[in-house]
Amino acid sequence: MVGYAGWGMERATISDATIPILADGVKWLGYAPKLGLLWNLGVYGDWLSEGQSFSSYDHQVAGRLVWLPVMSEERLLHVGVSARYGKPDNGVLRLRSRPELFLTPYFVDTGEFPADSSKTLAGEVYYRPGSLLLGSEYFVEKVQAPQSGDPWFHGGEAVISWLLTGETRAYNTRGGFFNQVSPARTVLEGGPGAWEIVGRFSYIDLDGGTLRGGRFWRFTPMVNWHLSDHVRLELAYGYGSLNRFDLIGKTQFFQSRLQLQF
Repeated sequence: MVGYAGWGMERATISDATIPILADGVKWLGYAPKLGLLWNLGVYGDWLSEGQSFSSYDHQVAGRLVWLPVMSEERLLHVGVSARYGKPDNGVLRLRSRPELFLTPYFVDTGEFPADSSKTLAGEVYYRPGSLLLGSEYFVEKVQAPQSGDPWFHGGEAVISWLLTGETRAYNTRGGFFNQVSPARTVLEGGPGAWEIVGRFSYIDLDGGTLRGGRFWRFTPMVNWHLSDHVRLELAYGYGSLNRFDLIGKTQFFQSRLQLQF
């Protein structure tokens, strides 16, 4: 997904911890319809972003390959793999994530540690039969950091989404992601808009090597009301469990968000 078209409010915790949200570089997007293949390849640095909080790598190379064995307006099956190599900024890395709520403190956090490089592998599967969408992604990151025992971290998410009003979430073959929901009859046209029920489970494990960043999972049922192509109201409840500092703590989340696009 892309940030403005996701079914959830914020990125999964493992994505938040391991993938910088912005970078400077070039990207090649390709699609071969007859083969049912699409790919993304990018090379990034921090020439313009040096000193920004999101600039955690001097340079990165990332690639992704997606196979679409079923591709029609009604049914779609998406199977993908991706890999990324990165050189941490100034030889120091820190992985941390909020619990899918920007207003909270970081729940899991490795702290800063010396690191030479990191390698990430991920797999993703999504199936969309009409107004239903089911999918999952999982990430594994290995860090070359001898002083910390060369740790590896992992996590992912699983989601199920159902559009009660019968719409089908469109798919972008150029980038290999799902677009935002477009209501069949918007509220401005006197219709109900599009109503979506979502169930989402996410997990992250930042305990690796000698580092104890913590483990956290969260389950989030939510409702999205797409009033039009540019207005969406989101209501969510979340229940999470954090295992850190030899303690296990539970948290409940009550969230709402109004998204406007111009």
